[in-house]
Amino acid sequence: MSRPATDEGRPAGYRDLFVLAEYRAVFTASVLSWIGDYLCKAAVALLAYDRTGSVLASAAAFAVGYLPWLTAGPLLAAVAERHPSRTVMIFCDLARAALIGLIAIPGVPVAVLLLLLFASGLFAPPFEAARSAQLPQILTGDRYPLGVAFNNTVFNLAQVAGYAAGGAVAGYSPHVALLLNAATFVGSAFLLHRYVKPRPATLAATHRTGLWRETWQGYGVVFGDPLMRIIAFISFGTVAFVVVPEGLAAAWAAEFDGGDGSAQGLIMAANPLGVVIGGLILTRLLRSRTRTRLIRPLAFAAPLTLVPALLAPPLVGVLLMVTASGVVMSLLLPAAQALFNSVLPHEYRARAFGAMNSGIQIAQGAAILITGALSERFPTSIVIGAWCSAGTLLMLLVTFRPITSGAGASH
Repeated sequence: MSRPATDEGRPAGYRDLFVLAEYRAVFTASVLSWIGDYLCKAAVALLAYDRTGSVLASAAAFAVGYLPWLTAGPLLAAVAERHPSRTVMIFCDLARAALIGLIAIPGVPVAVLLLLLFASGLFAPPFEAARSAQLPQILTGDRYPLGVAFNNTVFNLAQVAGYAAGGAVAGYSPHVALLLNAATFVGSAFLLHRYVKPRPATLAATHRTGLWRETWQGYGVVFGDPLMRIIAFISFGTVAFVVVPEGLAAAWAAEFDGGDGSAQGLIMAANPLGVVIGGLILTRLLRSRTRTRLIRPLAFAAPLTLVPALLAPPLVGVLLMVTASGVVMSLLLPAAQALFNSVLPHEYRARAFGAMNSGIQIAQGAAILITGALSERFPTSIVIGAWCSAGTLLMLLVTFRPITSGAGASH
């Protein structure tokens, strides 16, 4: 199914990615934005707690950044489709830099702080949709799935680095952390302006039918195509199961003798570690055709790796299971995204990826809320094991049909 990225026909390597100046710029800009996001979350959560002394206010400050994905995300992705991707990304970066700069002003009331943070978060969906639409134009052939896998790997590293740096800098001064966050967005905008070529909008003016209709068309193209529909269900389903250990890490750590913050941190870090291992080592060794053939077994294996939680394993066993789930995800999601991209019509790229991103965010949030409520009545290990047992059966049903590039309907 895939085209080789090099004249020799060998699988693309990391050198084939970074030899491209545009990819280097988009990659670096994305890393800056990711680190900035987590700097902001750590700083704002601490700032809200310092101002109010309320854990609820701190949690609300942390969670408000996800609300745009659950509300206006798909509509904003449709807006992004109407404009050149490079322009959308630069505008979103500069807007976020300005809003975060306002949050950094000393004495801003908490209510205003939350409102500004929500407004800043509204620019994340169009930025990510534009980046997702632009990446296949920069990375062709076998470079694309490798680039997606590498980006996912670095995203997890950026999450760890952003939280660590955010906690350290915010402990010194939340305002300094927020100013650093604003600076990361300015740096990202500069790189995109300087090194990324202008390209026309993916949705031509002659094809525009109104934002609401265009938004629903994004969902229609995803769920109306048999192949893309299966990929969407696989993506939503697997993240809904694999994310649960991270969301319930505090409660799961408390089940171990002497369970404390260190156990919680290890559980939360295990999945990103697995993603890094799989992304840097295994993805590089597998050809695109092989990765595509593995989508079905990997979709089944993702929740299956966590089913042994039913046996209430010790902490070492928990860490091995959660790390294994990260390795599976590092192979599954890039392969699924590459197959998704191969049948996705060009003019729907931003909207379709916006619909996918919103679905993933909703699936993660719903899974954590449901399993969190169940953990109020049952042991967390049993809840996670039972939840992922159900997920294993669901993935069997979802992947019952063969997953091939020829399954998609043409548009």
